[in-house]
Parts: sequence; structure tokens; C-alpha cells
Amino acid sequence: MPVGWVYSPFFHRHNTGPSHPECAERLDAILAALDETGLLSRLTPLAFDAASVEALTAVHEPAYVDLVRLACENGMTFIGGEDTRLCPESYDVARLATGGVLAACDAAMTGKAKRAFCAVRPPGHHAERDRACGFCLFNHVAVAAEHLVRMHGLPRVAIVDWDVHHGNGTQHIFETRDDVLYISVHETPALLFPHTGEASERGHGRGEGATVNIPMPPGSGDAAYRQAFAETLIPTLDAFRPALVLVSAGFDAVRSERSADINLDPPSFDWMTRELLAVANRHAEGRLVSILEGGYDLSVLGACAAAHVRALLAEP
Repeated sequence: MPVGWVYSPFFHRHNTGPSHPECAERLDAILAALDETGLLSRLTPLAFDAASVEALTAVHEPAYVDLVRLACENGMTFIGGEDTRLCPESYDVARLATGGVLAACDAAMTGKAKRAFCAVRPPGHHAERDRACGFCLFNHVAVAAEHLVRMHGLPRVAIVDWDVHHGNGTQHIFETRDDVLYISVHETPALLFPHTGEASERGHGRGEGATVNIPMPPGSGDAAYRQAFAETLIPTLDAFRPALVLVSAGFDAVRSERSADINLDPPSFDWMTRELLAVANRHAEGRLVSILEGGYDLSVLGACAAAHVRALLAEP
């Protein structure tokens, strides 16, 4: 089964400055690991263009999209907070990243590549409807979910976010909707940015119950994650019956990450991917698109991404 690959050297041109964890070297680490393991040559590169402003404003406020563009054009060095860095090309890079994710979704829907891994940056799941947050400018996975509902007519789209940090932006964009299920497994919010994602946060109105947060205690490892998948995450997905599964694939829940206290190892991303693929095979004709979010320890990031891609390449 072809597995799509979304990557562009242009993603490196989002310059966050010296010593920033969200750096271009993250993509170098992933590329090197995929190449060394022979996985890169087995992926199917997808052609893509920048997302249109119309696609972005389907989930972001038009004034906010303009603000990001103007901030870059006027040489601002951060937006929303000093950790969310900008350079003159950041707006164009972020739009291209979103466009790559949309191309992967289109490929999944046409059958060209029912699975895909999008090695994009900057990440997206912290970006709110009207503000930048946590290194993120545009919320790629949220734009993708809306695109699948509006442009492809999917009745139900699931987003699974296993980044160690809660995807506050994605949750808030969809928390009043019942056609997009958001499930996040992350470290306990009281201890970790962005301090959202308590189990009590379940959505509002029509969307009540379509937001599912699974906070993990500090020190949680593979066994605790397997239990969370078996008892909550997979049953919730099966009950929802998604027509496509999107994955916010952060790789910062590994034990060596200094910014968090979760103790997964690279092989964990293999079995988690296979569990989600099984859901996609049961309900979504095998359609699954994953998008790179966090993961900042360059010594292990490549191995985590390789474990994920190896699972994507496995036959059902």
C-alpha cells in the first residue's frame, strides 16, 4: 500500500534563531533516520502547493491570518509570545506546510496514498482560531479536518493527538462540533504547557463528548499508554466510526525529552501507529494521515519517526 510523504526543503527556512528547540535540524534528524533505515525510498512523495487563504480562514479568523502575514512582512521576530518565533518567510513556510497536509488528505481520499506522513514545520496543534501559541502559527490538522468535512463531505473525522503537550488549539476549534472527534493523550496539564486538557474538558453543546482528554501522570511509560489505548482511546474511536483518522504525531513523550516527564521509547510509536491503523482499516478504508507536531530531542527524534513510518508501511 503506497504511503504518502510530505516534505519540502523550504520548511527549513522558518528560522527560529539560535538554541530554539523548534529548529530546522528536527527535519534533518528525521530525514537521516528514514534514509539510513531504507524507509525513505519506500515512501511516495506527494506534490503540493501552499494552502489558500480561504482554506486557512475556514478555521482561523481572517484578521489573524492577515496578522501573521503582516508580522512577517514587517520583520517581527515573534507573535503571540516570545517562544513562537517568526522570520520574514515564516508565513509562507506555514502556508506551505498546511498545503502539504491538505494534499495528503486529498491523496488519501482518491486512493493515491491512503496513508501519509507529513514531515512539516512549524507545528500546528497549539495554534488557536485567532492567535499563535507554542511555536505554532497555523493549525494544520484542524484545517485538514475542516477540509475533509467541507470539500470531501466526510461525516466524521477523528483527530488523535499523542504529543506530550495538549493540543489546546485543536480542541478549542472543534469543541462545539460533533462531526470532528478530538482525542488527546498527554502529560498531566497542571504540570505542563499549555495547562489545558483535563479529563473534565469534554466539549460543549453539540460537541459534548466529542472531546476526549486522557491526562497521563508523570513517569507514565509504555504499559500506562497501552492501558489508556485499550480502555479509552480505541473504544472511543470505534464508537465514533471515523471516515478518516488524522494523527497529531508529536514525538516528545520519549523519556529523554527534558521538557516533559513521560517515559515512552521509540518502539512505542510503532504499536500506537498500528493500533490507529487497525481503527482506520475497520472504519475508514485504511485512510490515515499523520502530521509532525513536537519532538525536540534530536538524538532520538529520528528513531521515533522511523518507528512510526515503519508501521505506516506495514501491510494490513
